[in-house]
Amino acid sequence: MPTWPAKIASDTSRAVLASRAAPLPVSQPAPVNLPSGDVLPGGPQRGWLIASILSLYIIWGSTYLAIRWALEGGMPPFQMSGVRFVLAGALLFAVLWLRGAPVPTARQWGASALVGLLLLGVGNGGLVFAQQSVPSGVAALVVGSLPLWTALFGGLFGQWPGRAERWGLAVGFGGIVLLNLGGDMGGGLLPTLAMLVSPMSWALGSVWSRRLPMPQGLMSTAAQMLCGGVVMLGFSLLIGERPTVIPTPKAVLAFFYLVVFGSLVGYSAYGYLLRNARPSLATSYAYVNPVLAVLLGGLLAGETMTPTAWLAMGAILGAVVLLTREK
Repeated sequence: MPTWPAKIASDTSRAVLASRAAPLPVSQPAPVNLPSGDVLPGGPQRGWLIASILSLYIIWGSTYLAIRWALEGGMPPFQMSGVRFVLAGALLFAVLWLRGAPVPTARQWGASALVGLLLLGVGNGGLVFAQQSVPSGVAALVVGSLPLWTALFGGLFGQWPGRAERWGLAVGFGGIVLLNLGGDMGGGLLPTLAMLVSPMSWALGSVWSRRLPMPQGLMSTAAQMLCGGVVMLGFSLLIGERPTVIPTPKAVLAFFYLVVFGSLVGYSAYGYLLRNARPSLATSYAYVNPVLAVLLGGLLAGETMTPTAWLAMGAILGAVVLLTREK
C-alpha cells in the first residue's frame, strides 16, 4: 500500500513532500486501516476528548442505578455482566471487522485477556456483586477512590506521587475507613471486600494497559469486552448462577441500557481516553460519578445517605482533586 504522500502529491510535488514526511515504521499499521474518528491525524482532537469525558461523567454515573434495577429485576450479577460485555464486544468486533480493521494477534489477545480480567472481570464484576447489598450511591462513592489507586500503581511503575498527592492518598483512605465505620458499605464481609478490590483492580488494569501490546484503536475495546465477558460467564457457571425469576421489563430495559450506553459508548470512550490523555484525566470521572449516582439514587430509587457517608464523600472527592490537579 502506498504511503500518504504517494496518494495526495502531484507528479511535480511528490519529491518535495516525500523529503519532508517521515516514513511510517514498518510495524505500524497504515492509518487508513483504523476506525474512522478513533485515531486522528496530528493527535487527538479536543472535541473527541471532551465528548469522551462528558460521556463518562454522565453515562457511567447513571450505570450504578441501572445495575441495581437489573439485579432487583432477577438477573444474577456475573451472568448479567458477562452477557452484557460479550454482546457489546461481539457487536463492536463485528462492525470493526467488516470495516477492515485488523484482527488482534495471539499476543494482543493475551494482553486483552489480562486487561479484560482486571477491568471487567474483577473490577466491574466485583462492583456488580457488591451492589446486591450496597446502595448504588455508596458503590459509586467507593469507586471514587479509583484515582487514589491509580496514583499508587503509577508509583509502582516508576511514577510516585508528590507531596500533595500523598496527602490525597491519606485523606482518601480516611474516607473509605469512614464509610466502613458508619456501616454504609453493607453488613456482609464478602460484598465489602469485593467493593474495595474492584477499584484497585480497575486502576491496575488501566495503568498496566498502557504498557502492554494492545490491539489498535477500538479493536482493543472490543477484545477487552469479549475476554472480560467470557471470564465472568465462566465464573457464573462455576458458582452455579441461575435466574430464579423471569426478569422484569424494567430490568430488561436497564440491561440493554448497560449494553449500549454503559459498554459500547462508555467503555469505548474510556479506552480512547486511556490512549490519548493523562491517566488522571481518564479516571477523573470517578469523582463526578458519585454525585450523579447519589442524585439519581435519591430521585428514582429512594436511596438515602447517612451523615457519615456525606462526610466520607467530601473526604474522598477532596482527595481525588488533590491527585488529579495538573502540576
